[in-house]
Amino acid sequence: MTTLQTPGPTLGVVGGGQLGRMLAEAAAPLGVEVVVLDPTPDCPATPVARDQIVADFDDEAGIRELAARADVLTFEIELADQDVLERVGEDSGTPVHPKPSTLRTIHDKLVQKRELEAAGVPVPPFREVADADDIRDAIDDCGAPVMLKARTGGYDGRGNVPVESKADAEEALESVAGPAMVESFVDFAREVSVIAVKGEDEVATFPLGENVHVDEILRETIVPARSSEAAAERAYDVARDVLEVMDGRGVYGIELFETPEEEILLNEIAPRPHNSGHWTIEGAQSSQFEQHARAVLGWPLGSTELRSPTVLTNLLGDVDEEQRAELGDIDRILETPGAHLHWYGKRQVRPLRKMGHVTVSGEREGADVEDLLETARDLEDAVTFRN
Repeated sequence: MTTLQTPGPTLGVVGGGQLGRMLAEAAAPLGVEVVVLDPTPDCPATPVARDQIVADFDDEAGIRELAARADVLTFEIELADQDVLERVGEDSGTPVHPKPSTLRTIHDKLVQKRELEAAGVPVPPFREVADADDIRDAIDDCGAPVMLKARTGGYDGRGNVPVESKADAEEALESVAGPAMVESFVDFAREVSVIAVKGEDEVATFPLGENVHVDEILRETIVPARSSEAAAERAYDVARDVLEVMDGRGVYGIELFETPEEEILLNEIAPRPHNSGHWTIEGAQSSQFEQHARAVLGWPLGSTELRSPTVLTNLLGDVDEEQRAELGDIDRILETPGAHLHWYGKRQVRPLRKMGHVTVSGEREGADVEDLLETARDLEDAVTFRN
């Protein structure tokens, strides 16, 4: 039986960016306190978290301090060091969720793909890259283009390089600057994602989201996805198979390709709340952040049912160089029924940096996602960081 008192349980979160901020916002109504560890003083999570430990994501002394103050450890960024988390968890007795072994699998995209393929999860053809000849061989086998990926450290398009021809192989490999892998390019009909939750003895999935990327950066998420019912069911099946491979409780962002033949292929996994799940704050019965708090604490999960169709658009830095963050002309967003502004509290804006997002939800269950998408795009176009 779950009980609650004041002060309530404490989540120790490695990372204090916008995900840590939204996690703390969702945890507070449950009586759950959040302490974050982040190297940036006054990181985005600090206005809503109970406290911040200023330390690097792999700082063992800092993580030990975090564990001493927490009932459970989790992370909102894959830069958390899996070996340190494993050591600290074992020494302190503080549970870590998802498990460090899952973070170890996710950390290296080649390891991730090999383990998932071995488990029967459908993935695009891939191979390890040792030199440019391996890329050329992949082009011979799969055709051009192929996608070259850094095995570690890439996010928001960083470390992903499309290789259009054999002549580009050397330059592409140099740009990745580290261990790499190559994947066959998927001619997809749409990119979709399942936000899935692994609890103590239960699994839940949110409605399928359709994602629009530009230059490998997520711009929009549309829920429900404009997929057939059969394709959506295949996506849920793949997501559940993925969770079988993952160890530990929490939210998992599972990115997928849907082909024109409605085949579903795994792209990548994030063992944490995911940008493509931010719509759940307004659009679902419970948000991905509330679900993550519930899951890692071992509490019963909430409902993942859709409240109403919802569209998310990211607010990215539209500047040419770094400057003080100041978003102008937000009145239209504030005045639009069904629109919700989320500001991440970052003090500096850089080109294409994620600074916030806007969701637009329908007023009824059958609202037209095309109308919501048009409204969301108009609202995003109406604001700017340019002085």
